Amino acid sequence: MSTEDRPPAPRSLAEALRARGDAALGVLLRSRPDLITPVPTDLTQLATRAGTRASVVRALERLDRFALQTAEALAVAADPAAYGELLGLMAGDDPDPAVVAALPHAVGLLREQALVWGDDDRLRLVRTARELLAPSPQHPSPTGLGPTVQEATAGMSPGRIQEIVGAAGLASTHDSVSAVTALAGLFTDRARMSALLADAPADSLDVLERLVWGPPYGQVTADPAPRLRWLLDRGLLLPTAPGTVVLPREVALHLRRGLAHRAPEPVPPVVEAAAVHRPQVVDSAAAGQAYTALATVEELLKDWDEGGPAVLRAGGLSVRDLKRTAVALDVPEPAAAFWVELAYAAGLIASDGEADERYAATPAYDEWLEQPPAERWSRLVTAWLAATRTAGLVGGRDAKDRTLSALGPGLDRSAAPEVRHRVLALLAGLPEGAAPAAGSVLARLSWERPLRGDRREDDLRGRLAEWALSEAELLGVTGRGALSAQGRALLGAPAAPAPSPEGEPSGPGDKLPVHHHHRPAPLAPLSPAEQAVASAAAARLLAPLLPEPLDHVLLQADLTAVAPGPLQRPLADMLGVLADVESKGGATVYRFTPGSVRRALDAGQAASDLHAFLAAHSRTPVPQPLAYLIDDVARRHGHLRVGAASAYVRCDDDAVLSEILADKRAAGLGLRRLAPTVLAAQADPAGLLEGLRAMGFAPAAESAEGDVLITRALAHRTPPRTAPEPVPDGPPVPDDTLLTAALRAIRAGDIASTTPRKPGTAPAANGELPRTGAAETLATMQAAVLTGEALWIGYVNAEGAASQRVIAPVRVEGGFVTAYDHTADEVRTYPLHRITGVAELADDAD
Repeated sequence: MSTEDRPPAPRSLAEALRARGDAALGVLLRSRPDLITPVPTDLTQLATRAGTRASVVRALERLDRFALQTAEALAVAADPAAYGELLGLMAGDDPDPAVVAALPHAVGLLREQALVWGDDDRLRLVRTARELLAPSPQHPSPTGLGPTVQEATAGMSPGRIQEIVGAAGLASTHDSVSAVTALAGLFTDRARMSALLADAPADSLDVLERLVWGPPYGQVTADPAPRLRWLLDRGLLLPTAPGTVVLPREVALHLRRGLAHRAPEPVPPVVEAAAVHRPQVVDSAAAGQAYTALATVEELLKDWDEGGPAVLRAGGLSVRDLKRTAVALDVPEPAAAFWVELAYAAGLIASDGEADERYAATPAYDEWLEQPPAERWSRLVTAWLAATRTAGLVGGRDAKDRTLSALGPGLDRSAAPEVRHRVLALLAGLPEGAAPAAGSVLARLSWERPLRGDRREDDLRGRLAEWALSEAELLGVTGRGALSAQGRALLGAPAAPAPSPEGEPSGPGDKLPVHHHHRPAPLAPLSPAEQAVASAAAARLLAPLLPEPLDHVLLQADLTAVAPGPLQRPLADMLGVLADVESKGGATVYRFTPGSVRRALDAGQAASDLHAFLAAHSRTPVPQPLAYLIDDVARRHGHLRVGAASAYVRCDDDAVLSEILADKRAAGLGLRRLAPTVLAAQADPAGLLEGLRAMGFAPAAESAEGDVLITRALAHRTPPRTAPEPVPDGPPVPDDTLLTAALRAIRAGDIASTTPRKPGTAPAANGELPRTGAAETLATMQAAVLTGEALWIGYVNAEGAASQRVIAPVRVEGGFVTAYDHTADEVRTYPLHRITGVAELADDAD
């Protein structure tokens, strides 16, 4: 393209945005959704919003390390800077081919994000970004560079400047400006600068070496040492405040051989595989973990079935209740916090909202239990992927130094879903069966979102990534550290790349050097509808790998039963009543005790029912000791009857009642004999039952009609509850419909604000709406109907919002004008009384 054909260079960010097509603007609005919240009226307002501090900070924090390094280099370059100057700052005197190859992409990304505008010969960093990244004493630059010679000598006396110029071997000048320019020219001239430093004392060069990579400031006394005096006399160090000196930027760049950064990082770190396993082994291990996850959540909810721990006044679980839950689940406390938070995120537990508020299962838990195991797993991992609540923070401190508790406030971290998804996406980029080195995953994430400023002290993203890796293993999304087939399907990821022949391991634990120097396209987070499809696909892959529930146990002579695998739900529920769990693992051991058998009898089972149940579900004969235990407990069960007088005890054998009265342990029950076979008690029936059982008896409750009352624990459920909503990380990314409407509105407003007007009809300054009288407005509208000309109007809608529009009137009648609205690209009707004024457009306006 010739110089004459080249479009004029943009003079502002707004003009640069105006020159973009809709596709390029759409990319900007998707990557920075805060720019259309709310939708700006035109491109000038969009550019203004893109330069606000909050928006620029957010955009900078989402850059990768090399793009951020490029922005930092532009902040210390001239304004504007040519591409060649930027390349020199990034690649130095001996250009690295990787930097040269990556820089155009980084500049393109900064342009795309509206952080940089202008052609390659006049690159401009937006003013707010320059203020954030440029060096200052209060906010040192990440480059480690200090101020320029011109900035550092701004308050220096002309005489002192001339002395420095003379000591540096330059001719004196008539003014300070030319003297500073000459000094800066010396420092940027490689040959002359090398000659000047060749005469420097060795200890003076040592001082420069300590300051060259930053921080560039140092302290000096009122009488500097000779090595410092030599540098100060020649301007190689310049005073900035009493007792403080700085290394000028031009000097540092010479010593660095032109580099703005000590180590430019144009290529993302490689995610390395620490070990590789056969895919079948990975999927089987992940399936085993998935089954364990389901069993753990079921056990947690079963433990809270009759009402869980109390809710603290400030919300959440107490430390004591979390410890009890960890003991019940036989897991460490951090893992218990994770399972509790996972069940909460999936909507399976919530607060019951009663006066003595407690946590309990929700009605959704009962629905969840009825689903097939793979679908139950799918629901858990889908909730985990989207949850912003972060269990890893439990036990830490908030900003007010208060302990963060499980299920309590303060655990939401909006970056958590993005980090989890990115960690799994990095695993999906490895060959099938490859488990990554955790350090390489963290290094890659740190490159993709580098930490700036004070955030380095709290690497939240790093901790989120570590938790994501461990939680994915607990849930069975990964197996032995590698992404499973169902985990890959959960992301909607394509098939894994095959390992290279030279990288084939000789054993499952061997190292596999996987090197991906290219940058694969990252997997984008799925929409809710897409995630539902992906989760269903993951469940289908997992289902065949889960163990089939068994319909039998193995009874043993020591009053135990061994379940060699997962049991069918009716069998597991009944066995959970009839026996106590003694140990878990690959096989579960149940123990029968008098108390457990009595529990089954209290639940309405007869001895004959228990014998039949065990005979039907045991692969071994029912041992004689177990049969005797059942018969012995059943024989005494219900021999005593307890009812409400306040409470009473009746028994056909008056000797038993006499024995109870004589027992000192019965003193607290307030018993007295009403009849030879009846005792009255001051305790309530439940307390009386508990007291008599503690004394070794086996009483049964009875109803008012004298029938045995079967008592069973009632499941406590909360009212219907919805799962907690994730806390968004800023405004949501606009969908296609919203993006199209926003672009249309911005373009329309821009047309209205930039269309040329005829001389004498332009509104007042500052973009005010045109103002004309009602008669003039009507006459102009009627004339435009006849001529077909377009008009520029000001319009105030029913809500009082004012806007500018370009319309072509078609009909004026009844106090309304019907016109083709160029800004909305459709025919509309406007009440004339809401039009503030009208102006004719210039003849050459489009």
